[in-house]
Amino acid sequence: MSIGGRIFFACLIISCLCLFYPLYRLADTMATHYREGVEDSLADQANILASLVETEIGRQPFSRQNWQAVFDRIHNRLLAAHIYNLDKDRVDSHVRITNNKGIVLFDSEDPESVGKNLSAWRDVALTLAGRYGARTTRLDLADERTSRLYVAAPIVVNGAIWGVLTVIKPTTNIRYFVSGAKLKIAKSGLIALIAAGLFSLAAAAWITRPIKALTGYARGIRDGLSPAFPRLANDEIGEMGRALAEMQRALEGRRYVEQYVQHLTHELKSPLSAIHGAVELLADEQAGKTMAPERRACFIANIDGQSRRIQAIVDRMLELAALENRPGLENRQPVLLSALINTVCESFEPLVAARDISLIADSGESNLTVSGDGFLLHQAVTNLVQNALDFSPPGGNITIRAFRQEFRQATRQGYEIVVEIADQGPGIPDYASEKIFDKFFSLPRASTGQKSTGLGLNFVRQVAIMHGGRVNLENLPEGGALARLILLE
Repeated sequence: MSIGGRIFFACLIISCLCLFYPLYRLADTMATHYREGVEDSLADQANILASLVETEIGRQPFSRQNWQAVFDRIHNRLLAAHIYNLDKDRVDSHVRITNNKGIVLFDSEDPESVGKNLSAWRDVALTLAGRYGARTTRLDLADERTSRLYVAAPIVVNGAIWGVLTVIKPTTNIRYFVSGAKLKIAKSGLIALIAAGLFSLAAAAWITRPIKALTGYARGIRDGLSPAFPRLANDEIGEMGRALAEMQRALEGRRYVEQYVQHLTHELKSPLSAIHGAVELLADEQAGKTMAPERRACFIANIDGQSRRIQAIVDRMLELAALENRPGLENRQPVLLSALINTVCESFEPLVAARDISLIADSGESNLTVSGDGFLLHQAVTNLVQNALDFSPPGGNITIRAFRQEFRQATRQGYEIVVEIADQGPGIPDYASEKIFDKFFSLPRASTGQKSTGLGLNFVRQVAIMHGGRVNLENLPEGGALARLILLE
């Protein structure tokens, strides 16, 4: 499982645990809280009715028939009470009156219970003892739906407890309200859980974003690109990323030096051997051995040519090293391609005239621009034109063309600028197609049979990568080679 998935599920589990316990406790105690609220109201009712009974007894003897008639009218009374989601159509509370011995004198619900002794019941016993009396009792012990609340109040006459008045309330409506409240709690818990899941997902994405950015950066380095180092916060992940970047630069520096020393040593062996051999022969001539002037001039020319080759290799190595060690383009500026191509063509005019080669420029739109480093782009196009010129036969054509084209990828789309250089040379041999951009790889020129430094095309690729683009070289169906420098607009 990915780190993001682990973070998501960890946050989700923690949220579930933190939500479950308080919601479970709330739902578990909700019935008790509802009963407490109802009991408070019943205590008021019991004391109010007890006071009415006290007033009546003060005027005349207690009359069970009068109270039964009153409660018959109450129970037959139709209600139209809409209490939230509950429609109530009748009074469901009942009243029971017992004397100071616990004997039932009146029961609004069950007249036949008159005469029963209820002195052992909690509501009656506690009230007669001068304490608060209340209880909850099921008529059927196996059925919770038959549960009733009993709240009692003393009937005091002439300073003594004359009897007890108990208000009886079924818990049916309480269960209805509790069920509705539990449903609302469950819905709220579900919404909170979904919100917690979304926040967990956002937290996982927020935490793993810099990790994914570092992964993309590492893969770009692996693929030989020069990706920009991602912007990271000043936290542990940012510190780790910067440490990895420092390690990568240190390792690349070592590998860079090792590879360049190896390549440079290999490339310098051949010209140094040629120079050494020519010097030995010239030294022999100084020792008294005769040498034809033509041969002597040939050796001197060889020394001059090979020393120039060494100088060219060193210069190109320095340029490429400086380019590869740059972290990126510091200042991008709009580069007008028509002006760049015209400048490159003008610099080659003497050489193409001497070789009888036509250099044809088509810069496309006059205002076609690309964002980048003008000097590096000029060097890259110059190298591609020089490469085409080296392989073009006398009387051949070299065409430079720049245009704008649309591209579509899986994650983005837009426009890119393409600079094409086509020649009419022999093209690229099959064995060289995979190595043409490698350092120090070079093909012999048809006119001289000599090779170049093998660094020009590698330089072009580095420039393309720094500009977020690419370069490719392929054979044309009609003969010759086509180089494409592709840059993002």
